[in-house]
Amino acid sequence: MSHSLPVLDPFEEYEKKEKCGVFGVWGTPSASQLTYVGIFAQQHRGQESAGIAVTTGKELNAHTGMGLVNQVFTPRILTEDLAGHGAIGHVRYSTTGSSRLCNAQPLLRQYRMGPVAVAHNGNLINAQLLRELYESHGHIFQSTTDTEIIVHLLAKPSHVEKNDPLSHVLRHLQGAFSLLFLFPDRIEAARDPWGIRPLSIGRLPNNGPYVVASETCAFDAVGADYIRDVEPGEIVRIDDSGIFSRKFAEPALEQAQCVFEHVYFANPASRVFGINVQRVREELGRQLARESCIEADCVIPMPDSGRTAALGYSKESGIPFIEAIVPNRFVGRTFILPDQASRDRAVNLKLNIISDLVRDKRIIVVDDSIVRGTTTRSKMRALRRAGAKEIHLRISCPPIRYPCFYGIDFATPEQLIAHDRSVEDIRQFIEVDSLAYLSLAGMLSATKISVSNACTACWTGNYKVPVDHPVSTFTTEPEQLKMFY
Repeated sequence: MSHSLPVLDPFEEYEKKEKCGVFGVWGTPSASQLTYVGIFAQQHRGQESAGIAVTTGKELNAHTGMGLVNQVFTPRILTEDLAGHGAIGHVRYSTTGSSRLCNAQPLLRQYRMGPVAVAHNGNLINAQLLRELYESHGHIFQSTTDTEIIVHLLAKPSHVEKNDPLSHVLRHLQGAFSLLFLFPDRIEAARDPWGIRPLSIGRLPNNGPYVVASETCAFDAVGADYIRDVEPGEIVRIDDSGIFSRKFAEPALEQAQCVFEHVYFANPASRVFGINVQRVREELGRQLARESCIEADCVIPMPDSGRTAALGYSKESGIPFIEAIVPNRFVGRTFILPDQASRDRAVNLKLNIISDLVRDKRIIVVDDSIVRGTTTRSKMRALRRAGAKEIHLRISCPPIRYPCFYGIDFATPEQLIAHDRSVEDIRQFIEVDSLAYLSLAGMLSATKISVSNACTACWTGNYKVPVDHPVSTFTTEPEQLKMFY
């Protein structure tokens, strides 16, 4: 029985991170300002870099930078450098491609048909194969992000000559992609045939401009109404004439909607895959209480991701809900020394525990998930030092045992404490009196996503989009490779 730490970069605190969030708007002179608000509202989806690209009708201009949205843009940049009537924006956390300015999006490139800007949420599992192939034919890449391969595909002469080049290009991609393309005369929004990542369409009041976003909380921020989701395998074109739809591929028979969007990533105010996130998380907590209730004095949420599930747990169990952990919102991301004492100090800095509320109490702590386990253990130790008599940890999803290849940053088994470890192993490592996870069936019942349409790969290892052979429909035979180049 092993309780050793999972192997990770010892200098960085591990947090769950999604790849990105996107936003687009067409048909308003304040396009850049609205896009600023739209990506600011989705800052939770990426904190490494931010960018906006705009069109004047003839040319595209873009500004990107490392850091948060309000650090990258100034009023002058938005009103002068980014003047235009159509725009797309992006916030990024890197899962493919390092954290460097060259990888900040939207990527703005010039090719035979003119300029194009691309913003991407997801992860292309066949990007490396395509990149190696194109580099072998002399293509030069300016970034390390998987998104750039899409531009090279667009620029391929035989693709440009197609009746619908974008549809043809998208059929080459495998993996998760919710994409926004900005051309001088239009925005094109597209979603992969498996529907892995969300992408929604809205409209400003009084038949105003159309907007597109990863999450509908961005619509609330700009005052737009939700219309519908971009369908899997669909391209939605938005231009001066209105909005138009076409299919580049038939939707997969079994969808792969990422359930972790509801468990953790999405804003509680958002509507993801047609369902409000806040309601789903409360039901996750209720179901967790049905499956693993225990006698205790209070239910305590782990800020901020466990709050709604803890509220549901409290309502279902009848055990009082108490906010006994207060986050320090001015700390931001921290870097951790390799020893446990340093990790513990960092937790004390980020989380203030109200000792009077936990001292001599039997407490149930509700959190959304455990990934690495080291930070969770530090939090539990802090509660123990504050005087908690018993600590019962409840997690509103099953154990995460397998890597994600579709845009969430746990890409190796070594990053996952639950990989090849039992719940009892994890309980002992985290140092709590009891530990229980929500069952897979219970989680899916709360999200209202059917088993056939859900991506549960990080819990079950069932990858609906094959990752071992990412271009399984293609071969390495020279004649077959011609379709790529």
